[in-house]
Amino acid sequence: MHNGVDLLTTLAAALGLALVMGLIAAKLRLSPLVGYLFAGVLIGPATPGFVADVALADQLAEIGVILLMFGVGLHLSLEDLLSVRHIAAPGAVVQMAIATALGVGVATYWGWHFGAALIFGLSLSCASTVVLLRALEERGEMETINGRIAVGWLVVEDLATVLLLVLLPPAAGLLGAGDPDAAGDVDIWPIVGMTLAKVAAFVILMLVVGRRLFPRLLFWVAGVGSRELFTLCVVATALCVAYGSAKLFDVSFALGAFFAGMMMRESEFSHRAADESLPLRDAFSVLFFVSVGMAFDPRAFIDEPWRVLAVIGIVMVGKTLAAVALTLAFRYPLDTALTVGASLAQIGEFSFILAGLGVGLGLLSPDGRNLILAGALVSIALNSLVFVAIEPFRARIGQRARSSDPLAELPATVDDSRLSGQVVLVGYGRVGRKIGEKLLEWRVPFVVIEQNRELVEALRARDIAAVCGDASEPASLVQAHIARASELIVATTPDSCDLRRMITAARRANPAVGVALRARDETEAELLEQEKIGRVFAPETELSLGMLGYLFERFGKNA
Repeated sequence: MHNGVDLLTTLAAALGLALVMGLIAAKLRLSPLVGYLFAGVLIGPATPGFVADVALADQLAEIGVILLMFGVGLHLSLEDLLSVRHIAAPGAVVQMAIATALGVGVATYWGWHFGAALIFGLSLSCASTVVLLRALEERGEMETINGRIAVGWLVVEDLATVLLLVLLPPAAGLLGAGDPDAAGDVDIWPIVGMTLAKVAAFVILMLVVGRRLFPRLLFWVAGVGSRELFTLCVVATALCVAYGSAKLFDVSFALGAFFAGMMMRESEFSHRAADESLPLRDAFSVLFFVSVGMAFDPRAFIDEPWRVLAVIGIVMVGKTLAAVALTLAFRYPLDTALTVGASLAQIGEFSFILAGLGVGLGLLSPDGRNLILAGALVSIALNSLVFVAIEPFRARIGQRARSSDPLAELPATVDDSRLSGQVVLVGYGRVGRKIGEKLLEWRVPFVVIEQNRELVEALRARDIAAVCGDASEPASLVQAHIARASELIVATTPDSCDLRRMITAARRANPAVGVALRARDETEAELLEQEKIGRVFAPETELSLGMLGYLFERFGKNA
């Protein structure tokens, strides 16, 4: 073995120490993420003792980001993403502008030149992919409307940051790096046009080719019958598409992997693909947090404590308040606004990339980059506490906000005959829409409970009775007239606790109501069936029932 710090040494040190520190953090009732970050500080170059290879750790962390975003794509469809575009796109752009302005203002007050202040502000405006997804997964909100808005918000931020990374080098001279006169000769609009064209070409390629190719590839590999090949297919697809998108289209690794996962979601094996890649996603995402800790110099807390506090204030207070205000401005309830605000109250990988580019271009000093790293370290460590802090506000003010929301009540124009013996349909996504169309075809009255405001307004425009709200809250069920309903169909996959609360409230109001619901997987389906909570359908069950129906049509009628 050679004398340098190699890949195996870095992996062993990072994962081993992360395990120890994560366990200590858990014992102290802190998030294990705090332990992972502290492990990175201990093996980083700024602390004495063993020093791991920072460059290798960064590359391993990038793999974690790729696999994590690929997994998110496997759980979110393009329709889910487009359903929140009206709030995610403008919300992300405006929030980035506000956070950037705050950063520029503070840095200018410190005496920094405009270029450094701009890089500083932009770095504080980007939320971390890994932290956001971890927070949503821990709380079971990945597939809720709150989760979809937060993820959609993040995708728009990623696209905007990709554009910034391309535009900064040619604009560096104008911002104070090198020779400003030479930079003035650069025409920046062709660069903008080329970047947008590349991103558009990538998205079109994924929608036209990837949407057909990836499900067929997964089906073909699954037919071989080898579990190792299936896992290899999933991981290889994620990494190859991420790498190809970055090299050919200048799209980030994370964004490329996310689109690959969304296209593979069209396969009936998407749930198996998500399960097979889960252990790798978890292991490599730990390396991301370790790499953040390794890049940080703790002396920033001693040398510049007030500046560190200013950075933390912009990230955890300024960005959060901006996200909450923007979400409320789009007439979403306070519960959604607080969840989105808490999810984005941190910074991460794109902040490091922007800061590193700023240092490389001579716009930002290494001390400025260390301030950004300090803000990232603290905001990531405290992000879980932000969710704890918003809970009292969600419980206290949420009901008052819903009571003044016109979409939270059925219009008086809904005929009373449609509110007796009706089906209460929770969720109007891909599954809920198919059920709703069949109910319309069969002329069965139904009421939709959905948290997406735009979707509720669209349903009402089609004269479909719909209520905007959380079906796990009795008030939403009352508005859907659950007391007179014949069936409660849960077409979404809420958290198990929310699901039990929903069904308990429904049966308290109407003990005779029938219940049919979706489970995330076979394990959850078995647990729910043991509780006799209702008719439970899991992805594998739905597939088998469909195949049995096909066989019955072919052979059963002649038996």
